[in-house]
Amino acid sequence: MTARIATAPISWGVSEVADWGYQFAPERVLAEMGSIGFTATELGPDGFLPPAPADKAAELAKHGMTAVGSFVPVVLHDEAVDPLPRIARELDDYAATGADVLVVAAVTGKDGYDDVREPLTDAQWPTLFRNLDAIRELAASRGVTAAIHPHVGTVVETDDEVERVVQGSSTLFCFDTGHLMIGGTDPVEFARKYASRIAHTHLKDVAIDGMERVKSGASTYFDEINADGLYRPLGQGDVDVRAIVASLLGAGYTGWFVLEQDKVVHGEPAEGEGPIEDARASYEFLQGCLAEIEG
Repeated sequence: MTARIATAPISWGVSEVADWGYQFAPERVLAEMGSIGFTATELGPDGFLPPAPADKAAELAKHGMTAVGSFVPVVLHDEAVDPLPRIARELDDYAATGADVLVVAAVTGKDGYDDVREPLTDAQWPTLFRNLDAIRELAASRGVTAAIHPHVGTVVETDDEVERVVQGSSTLFCFDTGHLMIGGTDPVEFARKYASRIAHTHLKDVAIDGMERVKSGASTYFDEINADGLYRPLGQGDVDVRAIVASLLGAGYTGWFVLEQDKVVHGEPAEGEGPIEDARASYEFLQGCLAEIEG
């Protein structure tokens, strides 16, 4: 029962959203990941690593890192939009880097995650499901597992929407403990009920007070992240991370546990300071959990 642990560039504030904040160079991010003890990471958004697939692989190898997958926001509910060319381009990176889990978010088509979203119509759900099937088939043809990521500000966010995907499709999930909790799904219960549908896990810890400000409209999702009011290092928020990890491992889960704490960074901090401190705290917390669970 050995857990596979990875991280992601978003924990260093590297995001696909325009004007998200200071964007670190990959050299520093990958070096700091390795100094904590990570040996695997998600690829990050377009523009973080070099554009050519072989150059991505070389950059990771230079720092002793392997790739596990990536987060790809695509429109899936609109018949006029074909997501497959974007997915095919991402899979070229996977072939070069050895990544094997494609994480797809069903975005609205607007930039960012704070715009008011319209629920899907009954006519749009079948389109989303057809696109998920097509993505799964394309990924499988390349030896990659595809999974949908319920996410704040996308068309699969709320508990009802997540359940509709569970019941209306056979797609696998990227189980993001933070986004599910913010959307109204109990992550402990989801892990218990649907372990067989979970292909990949993003471990996040959430501060309930920040979550409630977002849900009430008192603050935006971006503003809460910007103020460090929403996500916490593992073990310092209100998600029962230990119970979730124990439940998944007990159910035979063999996928990745990707430690994520979405951040907005304001300028480049001094060496050894900044996002690395929270990333290290999360890594050490998970190692402690695993020692208890596996020991």
